[in-house]
Amino acid sequence: MKLITFTHNGKTRIGALSGKKGETVVDLSVAVPSLPQNLKSFLAGGASALAKAQAAAANPPAGSTLKLADVKLQAPIPNPGKIICIGLNYRDHAAESNSPLPPYPIVFAKYANTVLAPGEAIVLPKNSQQIDYEAEFGVVIGKRARHVSEADALNYVGGYLPFHDVSARDYQMRTSQWSMGKTFDTFAPFGPALTTADEIPDPQTLDIQLSINGEVLQKSNTSNLIFTVQQLIADLTSVMTLEPGDIIATGTPGGVGSARKPQRWLKAGDVVRIEIAKLGVLENPVVDEA
Repeated sequence: MKLITFTHNGKTRIGALSGKKGETVVDLSVAVPSLPQNLKSFLAGGASALAKAQAAAANPPAGSTLKLADVKLQAPIPNPGKIICIGLNYRDHAAESNSPLPPYPIVFAKYANTVLAPGEAIVLPKNSQQIDYEAEFGVVIGKRARHVSEADALNYVGGYLPFHDVSARDYQMRTSQWSMGKTFDTFAPFGPALTTADEIPDPQTLDIQLSINGEVLQKSNTSNLIFTVQQLIADLTSVMTLEPGDIIATGTPGGVGSARKPQRWLKAGDVVRIEIAKLGVLENPVVDEA
């Protein structure tokens, strides 16, 4: 099932996509009024909430459907408690960065100010000249997790989504800490939907690609991750408690703009498209800061 957060007639709630091409939204606030109306709380509701939503999506009650074209998509989780990003997690990206394979996951964070909805514009900050693109496979935590084993890790996943780790390389490389280059406003588009974990039995088999204005610049498969989803969850939960709605962006494959010759930075007028098999397409235009 594909779950979205959307706004219609001034109200924001969650829905499930239905129809052959996902062209219909089942408004879960109408179909199942007892369900929570934000995805973080919905995920915390566990198997019971999921089963109710699946039943409603399969057989929508009268008056509960809307055309996707008539709603405004939001980021599936507009206010994640944590956005945890992993660096250098594809072998080809480590190679093009002239970096050795890391012995442990390289972890950094983005903040809520970076969250951007599908279709909204990535804003190029006027104080940076090196804005790069990074297609990533996003993992959304479904239940509270602490000291989770690799063998049990996927049981804590609520779903998956396309994620874009936009990066200001000049700011990122000013110091050994990457945060300043990763946390400009609008630097974390994700969505359009959260595909529930039951539809993705093996997250290490998904094709991922990024194109700009129709030109494919990144193309890989999640089988090429250095640290798997299971390993990442086990490692992270050995340190911190993960909560429903927390997002792990698992790293980007080779082909980033900073490694190209000549380098390829995002520019106003670009349209960035990230596609991950079974998860859908995330597309955002690019504009200059006013």
